[in-house]
Amino acid sequence: MTPTQLMTLYRPLECRPDSYFAWYQQGNRLRVGELYGEALISYEKALEYYPNDYWAWYKRGMTLEELGRYEDAVNSYENAAQIQPNNYWAWYDQGCVYLEQLKEYEKAIECFDKALIAYPNDYWAYYRKGDAYRLSGNYEQAIATFNRALELRPSDYWVCYRRGDCLRESGQIEAALRDYKKALEVKPHDYWAWYQQGQILQQLNRFSEAIESYEKALDAESEDQYAWYNKACCEATLEHSYDAICSLKKAINLYPEIYIEMARNNPIFANLWNDFKLTEFIELYQNSNGNGTLNLN
Repeated sequence: MTPTQLMTLYRPLECRPDSYFAWYQQGNRLRVGELYGEALISYEKALEYYPNDYWAWYKRGMTLEELGRYEDAVNSYENAAQIQPNNYWAWYDQGCVYLEQLKEYEKAIECFDKALIAYPNDYWAYYRKGDAYRLSGNYEQAIATFNRALELRPSDYWVCYRRGDCLRESGQIEAALRDYKKALEVKPHDYWAWYQQGQILQQLNRFSEAIESYEKALDAESEDQYAWYNKACCEATLEHSYDAICSLKKAINLYPEIYIEMARNNPIFANLWNDFKLTEFIELYQNSNGNGTLNLN
């Protein structure tokens, strides 16, 4: 929006400077036009004339979010929520800022609880509340909350995946594995669910299945060093030396300084250091002074 267009927006207000609705509407137009600083001024002018207006406080909160002023945004949402305590949106958006930006998980949970009073069957409030519990390390409450979200959306990828994370962290790895499998039914080409499934299968000493999962993960993200390295660990455990060297070389080629050291310190690869293909590969990197991409052939 040009300065001339902006002046045109303000000009009608010069005739009626006490018009709440004109300031509010102008704030909406400016916000849609991504002129957030100007929109904020308009909402604040509107609130001078109508300080108990829910929507002006709410839209002001949205605008402050866009400006990265998160503490001010939650205060604005709080003002809106006090005016209309049973309005879902101010509580939900306030909770999202506490969750995602301010990392204040207890406050986020309180806000989502208030949102659920307004909309008791809202999937998103349950999901965000569960995520707040997860991030705060309260896995038992997170699992219970994700269970409720799954009642509302039985085949939702994110709830299955995040509940799997919580089950894994709380030591329920077989149950976590089932959740990652369920997530993959929804998104069969998802890197993260395949990778997490591979890690659990590796932990359970089901190495062949773990390798298959890492291969699926690599189909989605072929340059992922973690999957290549863990795949190499499983192959070395099964004494599939050729495959292990190929996978390890892939990981090293992506991040040589990290994975050469990790491989040297991992006893699972002890027998591989007698293989000329691996030692020659490492020597090539060292002789290049760590510059350039290594030849994997």
